Amino acid sequence: MRILHTSDWHLGRSLHGVDLLDHQAAYLDHLVDVVRSEAVDAVVVAGDVYDRAIPPVEAVTLLSETLARLAGSTTVVLTSGNHDSATRLGFGAALMRERVQLRTRVASLARPVEVVDDEGRALLVYGLPYLDPDSVRTELAEPGAAPLARSHEAVTAAAMARVRADLAARPAGSVRPRSVVAAHAFVVGGVASESERDIRVGGVDHVASHVLGGVDYVALGHLHGPQVVTGPAGTTMRYSGSPLAYSFSEQRHTKSSVLVDLSSDEVRTELVPAPVPRRLADVTGELADLLGAAGEPHVGDWVRVVVTDERRPDDLYARVRARFPHALVVQHRPPQTSQGTVLRAVTAAADPVEVACDFVAHVSGARPDADELAVLRAAYEHAAAAERSA
Repeated sequence: MRILHTSDWHLGRSLHGVDLLDHQAAYLDHLVDVVRSEAVDAVVVAGDVYDRAIPPVEAVTLLSETLARLAGSTTVVLTSGNHDSATRLGFGAALMRERVQLRTRVASLARPVEVVDDEGRALLVYGLPYLDPDSVRTELAEPGAAPLARSHEAVTAAAMARVRADLAARPAGSVRPRSVVAAHAFVVGGVASESERDIRVGGVDHVASHVLGGVDYVALGHLHGPQVVTGPAGTTMRYSGSPLAYSFSEQRHTKSSVLVDLSSDEVRTELVPAPVPRRLADVTGELADLLGAAGEPHVGDWVRVVVTDERRPDDLYARVRARFPHALVVQHRPPQTSQGTVLRAVTAAADPVEVACDFVAHVSGARPDADELAVLRAAYEHAAAAERSA
């Protein structure tokens, strides 16, 4: 059995103001071609199909057209991520054609999509939607029991217990069906970039890899860099990564999807490189050097330009854009500020609560105490939960 594992499409996302929808469409064209050329039995999309809860109309249209094309050649299983609205992504799931299966609700996470090949071999694909502890810890608890602990690990463990129970209840046959779980989570051992949205609850965002054991392959979504995660014996785990770079921290990623072959006794994976619309690069130095030979290799790239002259050059932005027409970020960053403090950039990868603490320390001269920290964290998590449920 062969699956194509992908995730984190983020349809509708931009990169520093640049609309990426045409580039996302080019990736999806590539995906359809791979499915047809590699005889893929199922495409598994592990969350963050859209970039926000209410996606633009053009992104919805692109997804609809892509699913129709893929369904002509294979079965598609999609789960919701922390960027998606599970309700909106899952709307109309019951009306979808048989070869397009959406898994956006806790109630259906232990109901696998069964794919049977021409030789009668079965593949069971379980789709775990993004499990926000505050939203699902009561629903995933045993009947009559108290809500689960307020953590990603607790709710993921309960979801996987349901998956393993379904597998165990299936009648034994001469050939054991292979099993795949699609999960959108931050698994211990994964390496983050700057563009994943923070999912901390109670200050913790990780799930231990052993929690996801008991199946043959775990198709992970959430982290944007393709990578293998060490899991328990008998279970292969991998992040496919996002198809495009969504931050400068991803400029060295090889964007890809994952071909997964599940034979009777092993799991083999192969990365399929995605098309690269334009390279990303950091260009740093004094303006005279960047306007000369030092900048030549990056004229056609999306660039983040950091000019290090002691004094801000005249007409900095216009001169940089004349040299680098695809410059996305232009900064003047002298070696030190006049106060002698090195400038520090805040990225999406930073803990928002820690950033708030730094700000409090900056304006008040002291970091928040324990009670103040609790208020800051509660306020942030309330705002994050409201955004996810929008």
